[in-house]
Amino acid sequence: MTTTKNKIKVLFVAGFGPIVQDQKRSEKFYVETLGLSFNREEGGYLHTDRIEGVKHFALWPLSQAAQSCFGTDTWPKNIPVPHSWLEFDVHDAEAASEELKDEGYKLLVSMREEPWGQIATRLLSPEGVLVGVTYTPAMREKK
Repeated sequence: MTTTKNKIKVLFVAGFGPIVQDQKRSEKFYVETLGLSFNREEGGYLHTDRIEGVKHFALWPLSQAAQSCFGTDTWPKNIPVPHSWLEFDVHDAEAASEELKDEGYKLLVSMREEPWGQIATRLLSPEGVLVGVTYTPAMREKK
């Protein structure tokens, strides 16, 4: 087992899913073929918290991922287009964001507060996955 000096303490996977460019084709596969049931939000965002083992699974339109990272509906041509997204809820989002920056990772957005109250820092992993380190109040267990 390798020990690290980092300050990032992952608590759980907050969400995962594909980033879709052909909404109808993806919806056919996940809804009709696999039989998954989703809640539908404005703009084609389909999500569910009813799949055991994941807190949030969603088909995230590329335009919405671009909006979350860059404030525009179009993904920049000079940055590889991600095919999936993965969010890790962490103990301290601010410390995790600083650690990622200190390690030389290019943050697409840092400590952004989303409309649903989540704080997110986003970057592309070496594999091209859009990764978020997040603090999601609605997913934290109440004590």
